[in-house]
Amino acid sequence: MIRSRTMLAAVLVGLGAACTSGAPTRSAAPTVAAVPMSSAAYVWNDAEADKLRAMRVLGDPARGEQAFISCRGCHRAQALGRPDGSYPRLAGQHDTVLIKQLTDMQAGRRANAKMLPFADHGVLDTRDIADIASYLTRLPVPADNGKGPGTDLATGQAQYDQLCASCHGPRGEGDAAKFYPRVSGQHFKYLLREIVDIRDGRRNNGDPRMIEVTRGLPDPVLASIADYMSRMPVRPAR
Repeated sequence: MIRSRTMLAAVLVGLGAACTSGAPTRSAAPTVAAVPMSSAAYVWNDAEADKLRAMRVLGDPARGEQAFISCRGCHRAQALGRPDGSYPRLAGQHDTVLIKQLTDMQAGRRANAKMLPFADHGVLDTRDIADIASYLTRLPVPADNGKGPGTDLATGQAQYDQLCASCHGPRGEGDAAKFYPRVSGQHFKYLLREIVDIRDGRRNNGDPRMIEVTRGLPDPVLASIADYMSRMPVRPAR
C-alpha cells in the first residue's frame, strides 16, 4: 500500500531541505515545469481546494506512523525537525497544509529537484499522502523548538500583527481550511529561510499575498518576525 518509506515527511511541508539519503532505486522522475510565482496560473486557494480537503478523510494515522519510521533520519523522532532549520517541524501541522505542499510538489508548483524523485506520482499515491498527513497532524508540539536571538521582539510582534496575523492567526495557529500553516512551535531558522525565499522568489508556491507583504522588507525585519513567531506559545490549532 505504501510504497515510499524513505522520505515522505521531508517533502510534506515543506517545508525544507531535501533528505538525500535512502533514495528509492528507480528510473529518473519525470521533469515537471514549475509554475512561476508571478504566473496568473497559480492561485493559492484554487479549484483543487475541495479535493485536497477531501483527501484528509482517507488518512489512517496507524499506517502513517509505520510509513514515517524511515523519515526519522531527517525529521527526527516525533517529526520535531532540527533547530538549525535544515528540516522543519512537521508535528502538529495541519493535515491540509501537509497534503497541499506535497501535491504542489508533485504538480510542479513547488520546485525541489532533490525531492522530486521521492515525491512524484510513481512513488507516492493519494493514500500514502493522506496517511502520513493524518499521523503527523496528531503529534504533540513541545515548546523546545529553536528560537531566535530575542533582540528585537517588539518589531517582530508589530510586524506580525500588521502583516501576518490575518492569515496565520493571532497566536500563530494557522488555518487548516485555507491551507495556512501553523507557525507557532516552528524552528526560527527554518521560518526565516522560508520567509526570505518567498520574498526573493525562490519559493514557487508562495501565497501571492505573502509575496506582496514581504516585498521590500529588509532581512533584519524578517528575522524579527521569525524570532517572534518561534516564541509563540503552542496552542491547539483552529
